[in-house]
Amino acid sequence: MSLGLESSLRTTVWAHSRRRQCWRDCAAGSKVTALLRGFVFCLVLASVSCAGAADTVVVGTVGSASANLWPVFIGVNKGMFAEKDIKLDLVYMQSSAAIVAQLTAGSLDVTMSTGLVDPIRAAEKGSPIAIVRFESQSPPYALVAKPAIKSLRDLKGKLISLGGAKDITRIYVERMLAPSGIKAGEFDMVFAGATAARAAALQSGAVDAAILLPPSNFQAVANGFNELGLAADFTPELPFSGTVVNVPWAAAHQAMLLRLLDAHSKAVAWFEDDRNRTEAVAMMVKASGLKAGEVEKAYDFYRKGNFFDSSGRVSIRRLKALIAALESLGDLPPGIDVNRLLLPGVTAVSD
Repeated sequence: MSLGLESSLRTTVWAHSRRRQCWRDCAAGSKVTALLRGFVFCLVLASVSCAGAADTVVVGTVGSASANLWPVFIGVNKGMFAEKDIKLDLVYMQSSAAIVAQLTAGSLDVTMSTGLVDPIRAAEKGSPIAIVRFESQSPPYALVAKPAIKSLRDLKGKLISLGGAKDITRIYVERMLAPSGIKAGEFDMVFAGATAARAAALQSGAVDAAILLPPSNFQAVANGFNELGLAADFTPELPFSGTVVNVPWAAAHQAMLLRLLDAHSKAVAWFEDDRNRTEAVAMMVKASGLKAGEVEKAYDFYRKGNFFDSSGRVSIRRLKALIAALESLGDLPPGIDVNRLLLPGVTAVSD
């Protein structure tokens, strides 16, 4: 039995026991003292009930703690989700594709900080999932290479660690290498769904380069590796991550979902207040286990680049740009209806 369930059962047994005691006191005619005691116990019971009222939302995300999850950690640590009577059950998985499979099956209620490519592909094929929010409105990735590799053009024929064969990171890397004359097929690929795994492969010497999220890219640079370029400089129009929901769950829990989104918006606003920099850095150091200096660079990088979307809306222009990129790879049929990817009544849109 889980500790939470065991605690809940103990609370329930205690509550029933105390109610029986109240009834015995009243039945025995213990006058004002018994009545007061019963009133106090009722207040305690009400308090116990309120304390357990938070709704649990099962949230999937990729890999391990990274800067992309900063608003989630803020929302938990600053009580923003709790204020909305939301408790997050955060589940880490090793790839975006695995998360989408679990979301489709209903094992997850929501995904957060998840790349948008796999959800779009799945929704187009009929999976009951929908995008409700952009989180990172442009890709915060950096391409980092071994110390001997000095430029993007040096990656021709080299082994690069990406998220997957059809992952968004492949689109980013191909776009980054094209201006240097390197075409698809002119470099080798190995796949690891999570940034932490790609960073480990790079630092062990197993690959020549890897595409990494902060703070892992800053950790690699501090260890002597070279940052060759930022994905956002080559694909500024492509959104990266978002909040995606299981549609049947969302239909049954719309009010809960709206509370979740509201709390997330408050967490993004808190992150964007530079007065909170020190506290935000401390949260990520604790969550990621990385050094404070590396996390400070990640904070400044995200703030300078305005990566987190603060509007709470899905940009149709950016979404169409991402769809066009997938169509160019042959991953989507032409002419997909953007509206079928969104959740009516919840997803707010902009041009």
